[in-house]
Amino acid sequence: MKTTVYKSESRGKAEHGWLKSRHSFSFAGYYDPERMHFGALRVLNDDEVAGGQGFGTHPHDNMEIVSIPLYGDLEHKDSTGRNEVIRQGDVQIMSAGTGIRHSEYNHNTDREVQFLQIWILPKERDIEPRYEQNSYSAEDRMNKFQTVVSPEGKDAVWINQDAYFSLANLDSGTSLDYQVKGHGNGVYLFVLNGEVDATGEILDTRDAMAATGLAVLNIKAKSYAEVLVIEVPMDI
Repeated sequence: MKTTVYKSESRGKAEHGWLKSRHSFSFAGYYDPERMHFGALRVLNDDEVAGGQGFGTHPHDNMEIVSIPLYGDLEHKDSTGRNEVIRQGDVQIMSAGTGIRHSEYNHNTDREVQFLQIWILPKERDIEPRYEQNSYSAEDRMNKFQTVVSPEGKDAVWINQDAYFSLANLDSGTSLDYQVKGHGNGVYLFVLNGEVDATGEILDTRDAMAATGLAVLNIKAKSYAEVLVIEVPMDI
């Protein structure tokens, strides 16, 4: 097993007044040749957008784009005619495929929205663009993993890749084992809140750990903690 820890403060930064963004991988004006991607995981942006502000209409193609609001409401419009509000507790995925144009704005004018935008390289290129959004209860991930993105669909939003996103909220002292689902897949652990011990590595809020060559990732909460586990193919 190989692990690499990334402390929160080591991420790339973008400050644009209306936008505060932290980049786990090279993105826009932030470039680090050592942080281009982790397998099929290409982008993990931790964004805070001021009230009424947002990203104007722009294009994407051949990318699986997942948005997870952590606080507030995000308004989405795209070239398929969709106009949706993504709220805390929701998970949205957009398969850009052959090409799509979209915008994302803070739905509220009186408070910020905080959300994760995550890009996954697709398994099949040039598919028809698609959109899916589901709501998930925090109670259903208390001291257990809740799969919210999966190539199998079911209760999770479907992704065009052999990738899985799982959320868990852990009481202090709780220990969980994450079972790797795909042979040869790697795991990227992102701590949303709290402090955890991941196979002996101590991670705090917004710290991350990339791990390869493992079948099980053990996570023990040293305080109340919320975590996101992203499992992706490494051979891309």
